Amino acid sequence: MQLAEEKVFKDPVHKYIYVQDQIVWDLINTPEFQRLRRIRQLGTSYLTFHGAEHSRFSHSLGVYEITRKIISQFERSGYADWPREEKQVTLCAALLHDLGHGPFSHSIEEVFDTHHEDWSCEIVLGDTEVNRVLRRVDDRFPEQVAAVIRKTYPKPIVVNLVSSQMDADRMDYLLRDAYFTGVNYGTFDLERILRVLRPYRGRIVVKESGMHAVEDYLMSRYQMYWQVYFHPVTRSSEIILRHIFRRAKELYGAGYPFQWLPMPMKRMLEGSLDVADYLKLDEALAQTVFAAWKEERDVILADLCRRFLNRQLYKYITVDKENETLVKQLCSELTEAGLNPDYGLEIDSPFDLPYHVYRPDSGSSDGGVSEKPPILLLDGEEKVTEISLRSDIVRSITGLHRGMYHLYYTEEELQKIAPRLNEKTRNRFRL
Repeated sequence: MQLAEEKVFKDPVHKYIYVQDQIVWDLINTPEFQRLRRIRQLGTSYLTFHGAEHSRFSHSLGVYEITRKIISQFERSGYADWPREEKQVTLCAALLHDLGHGPFSHSIEEVFDTHHEDWSCEIVLGDTEVNRVLRRVDDRFPEQVAAVIRKTYPKPIVVNLVSSQMDADRMDYLLRDAYFTGVNYGTFDLERILRVLRPYRGRIVVKESGMHAVEDYLMSRYQMYWQVYFHPVTRSSEIILRHIFRRAKELYGAGYPFQWLPMPMKRMLEGSLDVADYLKLDEALAQTVFAAWKEERDVILADLCRRFLNRQLYKYITVDKENETLVKQLCSELTEAGLNPDYGLEIDSPFDLPYHVYRPDSGSSDGGVSEKPPILLLDGEEKVTEISLRSDIVRSITGLHRGMYHLYYTEEELQKIAPRLNEKTRNRFRL
C-alpha cells in the first residue's frame, strides 16, 4: 500500500531519501529500527576520526534508498528480467539488513561468537513490532525477508541487490563513511554505476561501458579499508574493547561479584541472551556500564574501561612479522614483575581478517561457496564476462592482501620493566 503523501528524509550523502510505501514507513518507526540510532556505524572509529559519529540508522536508510533507486530504474526502463513482484521484499530486506547489530558489533561478535545477520533474522522472525508489521503483508513475509538477509532466498537477483561484491550496502557505507570521517578515499560516481546496472538472466550485471566506474568503486573500497577501517589507532581501540568484554566474561565465569551488572549485560556474559534482552543492548548502555566498571575492584577491568572512555589507547610499533621472540621476552618480564601480559600486549594484523578487495571466483577464502558473487560485465552482444578478465586495474587488486603487523602495548607497564630490557628493545619502544 502506498502512503497518501510521500515521506522524505534529508540526507548528507543522498540529499533526499524517499519513502513511498506504508510498510517501509511503518518499519522505520518500529522500536527495533529506531534502536539503530543508538548504534554507531563505524564502531570505535570515532576515537580516530572525530566526525565518525553516524549511526546504523542512517546507513540502513541509505541502503534502502540506493536499492529503491536501482529498482525504480529497472522498472522505468521496462527490463523484463527484473521480477516486479519482488520489489517489496527487496526494499524491506535492504532496510532491515543491519537490524541485528549490537553495540560496537564486531568486537562483541568476536568475543561472544555471534553474528549480526543471525540476530537480524531473529528480530525479523521473533516477537517484535518489526515482525508484526511484516506479517501485515503475509504470514510468510517475515521468513522471505529473513531469507534475503541469510542469502538463501530462491531468487539470487534479489540477494545480489542487498549483498554482493557491488551491492547497495557497500555503495552506501563507502560514501557515508568517507563523508563522516572527512576523507576522500571512498568517493566514487554512484549515479553512473546506478545507470549501468542491469538485471540479466536472474542476476545483476554491469553494462560494459560502466567498467571504469566500477574500477573507481573498487579502488575506493581498497583505499577506505587501509586508510580508515584498518587504521592502526582504530585497531588499538578495538583491541581494548575486546579485552573489556573478554575480561568481563572471564570474571563472570569465575563468580566475580560485579558492583553493577544490568540484566542484558549479565545474560550476554552468560550466553543466554534472547531477542528481548538483545534489543536492550545499545552503545548508551555499554558506555554507562564501562563508566561504572572504572570503579570495579578488578584492576584490569577498571583500567581497560578507563582507557577506552578516556581514549588512553595502547601504543604500537610496526614489526615485519609476528616476532615471537620479542613477545615471549616481554611476556616473561611482565609476568615476573607481577603484571598480566594477556591484557596490554597483543600482535595484530589485517592479514588475519577475511578481507579481499575483490574476488573473481565463486570460492571463499576457506574453500567454501562464496556469498558474494563476482562482478559481471554485459557487452553489446549479450555476452557476460567477469570484470577482472577485462580490467587491468581490477586484476591488479584481485585477492590482494596488504598490511603490517603491529605490536600493541601499554606504555606504563613496559616502563616498569624497562630496566630489565636491553638498550635495543628500549629504543624500539621509545622507553
